[in-house]
Amino acid sequence: MADNTPRSPASDTPFSSDGYAGDPAVRAEWDKRYADRRQLWSGRPNGALVAEVASLAPGRVLDVGCGEGADAVWLARHGWDVTALEVSGVALERAAGHARDAGLTVRWVHGALAEAALPSASFDLVSAQYPALLRTPDAAAERALLAAVAPGGVLLLVHHAGMDTPQADNSEFDPADYVWPSMVAALLDDDWKVEVDEQRPRTAPDGGAGAHHTDDVVLRARRLR
Repeated sequence: MADNTPRSPASDTPFSSDGYAGDPAVRAEWDKRYADRRQLWSGRPNGALVAEVASLAPGRVLDVGCGEGADAVWLARHGWDVTALEVSGVALERAAGHARDAGLTVRWVHGALAEAALPSASFDLVSAQYPALLRTPDAAAERALLAAVAPGGVLLLVHHAGMDTPQADNSEFDPADYVWPSMVAALLDDDWKVEVDEQRPRTAPDGGAGAHHTDDVVLRARRLR
């Protein structure tokens, strides 16, 4: 059985498949995307995250699909107790290196959210930025996202506007295969209060994949109980 315990930062690199919780094909797909480039993203935190977190008191945060760690490092630098989850071991090696270079502590988890066995209802903020969470037929991924948020905590889900329908470029990667904010919003009940549900111009960092997208869809919801 895989060890799904959240990992400590740099000492656990390299991240081997022995500790991975999830679909090996998904891990291989993302490992290839990261391995094909020395740096896939801009290296700066996502603008929607920075804007939405500004008014929140630091607590425990889960960064879903942390990639190369820019959001996780920014959150840790601003006083958050960070657990960062990612299916790609290549990305996690880079992320852990960035945190180590910054002298920051982040718990790294190598796996998919639905399989990672993280403690439920224990995070003051759960953030999933852009194509971070692969859709599942039974909405297990979406429900795992909601289940991770503690009472009183905030869920923040951000995606590129206009990418909720299949793309026609014949590429292997299709953002429409990933959880869209409206899918999560449809699962919210009276235990939740929607604080933001809108499309807005994106504050886009220079460089990195996705830099050409101009608008975000942002869902921010607070768990009441």
